[in-house]
Amino acid sequence: MLCAPLGRVNLDRASQPAGMKKTFPATPQSPASDSDGVDQVHQQSPMLPSKLITIADCFHDDKLPWIADSQIPADLFIQVDDVTFNVHKYPFISKCGYIRRLDIQPSISNSGYNCKLENFPGRSETFHIILRFCYGLPIDISPKNLAQLRCASEYLEMTEEMEDGNLISKTEAFLTFVVLSSWRDTIIVLKTCETLSPWAENIQIVRRCCDSIAWKASKDRQSTEAVNEEGRWYDELATLRIDHFMRTMTAVRAKGTKAETIGKYIVHYAERHVPGMDTESEGLRGYGYGKNELQFSVISRRDKGDFRNSKEQRTIIESMISIIPPQQEAVSCKFLLKMLKMAILYSATPALVSELEKRIGMMLEEATVHDLLIPSYKNADQSVPVNYPECTMHDIDVVQRIVEYFLMHEEQRQQPHKSGKFNVSKLIDNYLAEIARDPNLSITKFQVLAESLPESARTCDDGLYRAIDIYLKSHPSLSEYDRRRLCKIMNCAKLSLDACNHAAQNDRLPMRTVVQVLFSEQVKIRAVMHGKEQEQSGNNSEQEGNQSSTEIEIKNLRAELQNVKAKMAELQKDYTELQQEYEKLLNNKQRNGSTWSSGWRKIKNSFHAKQEGDEIGDGDNRPSMRRASFRRMLSMS
Repeated sequence: MLCAPLGRVNLDRASQPAGMKKTFPATPQSPASDSDGVDQVHQQSPMLPSKLITIADCFHDDKLPWIADSQIPADLFIQVDDVTFNVHKYPFISKCGYIRRLDIQPSISNSGYNCKLENFPGRSETFHIILRFCYGLPIDISPKNLAQLRCASEYLEMTEEMEDGNLISKTEAFLTFVVLSSWRDTIIVLKTCETLSPWAENIQIVRRCCDSIAWKASKDRQSTEAVNEEGRWYDELATLRIDHFMRTMTAVRAKGTKAETIGKYIVHYAERHVPGMDTESEGLRGYGYGKNELQFSVISRRDKGDFRNSKEQRTIIESMISIIPPQQEAVSCKFLLKMLKMAILYSATPALVSELEKRIGMMLEEATVHDLLIPSYKNADQSVPVNYPECTMHDIDVVQRIVEYFLMHEEQRQQPHKSGKFNVSKLIDNYLAEIARDPNLSITKFQVLAESLPESARTCDDGLYRAIDIYLKSHPSLSEYDRRRLCKIMNCAKLSLDACNHAAQNDRLPMRTVVQVLFSEQVKIRAVMHGKEQEQSGNNSEQEGNQSSTEIEIKNLRAELQNVKAKMAELQKDYTELQQEYEKLLNNKQRNGSTWSSGWRKIKNSFHAKQEGDEIGDGDNRPSMRRASFRRMLSMS
């Protein structure tokens, strides 16, 4: 009895008498374990003439074409690819139904028959092994050649009807009882099937291997050894071709495997096969200014020549997107955004890109500003990034659509998630601050993205003010109209005291916005002081035992508060008059073209006349001096 070791079996037909049994490690049809039992495969070998066996021994593996040098001349010429095998007809017609059925024609140039095998599975190397098998010589079956031998034996119709223990039954037994019981051997066989289409598909080798892998991957593994083994599985599955990987993942999902587990396999495969997925700095490297032209480059480990037009990469990306489980916990938002960048870069199908954008919109809270910095390309069919002044550095439209999908998802929630909108508003404000430095970014794109979130999404507009200020600083040539248009985006009432203090001294802001900021600051100071009054009143009520000292403090505080209220009322009146004078100035400017400096001098003089003893030079009309007048009144309170 000859036992087949795991992963390899030696078949020596010439040395075994008929009826000898061969034992293989066995598992059920759906692989379970290596110890589920054993099965016996019967082998019956016909007795070849001793002269033919001697001839077979004369063949040398390193000499092709095969030529028999013996007293019995070879009578069959079999051509596989560019190799011709000069053999004897009897060993082949006794085992190969295909060759027996062929109408073999006599050779004109040789004393024998010619036979050409078109599209032979496994090519001449595999036929070399089958030739040895037909002559009764020992052959080695291993996971590396199992699929080729199985397909080739199917091609040649080496069935049990031709001979008991023929090659089809032997390769089937090895596949079922040896290969499918081992994860690694199954992966090896599946990889060898990549060059055997459509034979490997038609005889179900691919399906059986994928089902076996899925069955093993779907089992719960809690031990440390199992976790380590699973880590090796990620690497081994990542070596598969994309179509076989997809088939395997489909089978894994059908087994009810958790979405997180499937997501890990997909992420690992993408990081190995998609350039740029495994590095944080992949994508934009930077930009500079040169004659108002935006310049940036895309970092890649591949040459630019085939970076954009690779059909293989596009196929992998589209396949990855299509098999991502629908559950949000399957993959992270960061991974989805990386896939989106690659999908845009390789011009993936618009429907798949849109699907990615929708999924990202549902998970937008988890994103970071760096994740949203998606490179912009003028034409998806070009092989290099754009370098034109009319193009922005980042793809703003994609982020705009993602925000819209986020808002749609929030509206469909049964229970509104307020904190989600607050987090996204901070994210978008930081994103606006990042892209505001782009000299080619138009006010319209900036404004549309900033206003895409509802007013209620922002509890504070400090982040939006920061983005606007960066935009104004990066675009110093903006007109007064564009500045006012840009500043209308933010709500001055939602600025903190620190932001108001900064804005009041910001020369880049238009005058109308400064006035609104100053008024907002006054309101906030009034609210703070009112809160202090209430707090002090509460403290006084708790200290009634010390009325003698407390009553004096109360009188003093009330006197101070009355004085502050009077100053605030006077300041409010001054603000109203200042606003009226400002409107008149604009009207006069439109009618007679009067200059800004003379109009402002008129307003300033009118406003300074109301400040006792407060003198500022008539010729000085700087914004900082205008704001100083308000500061002095506030300091008096």
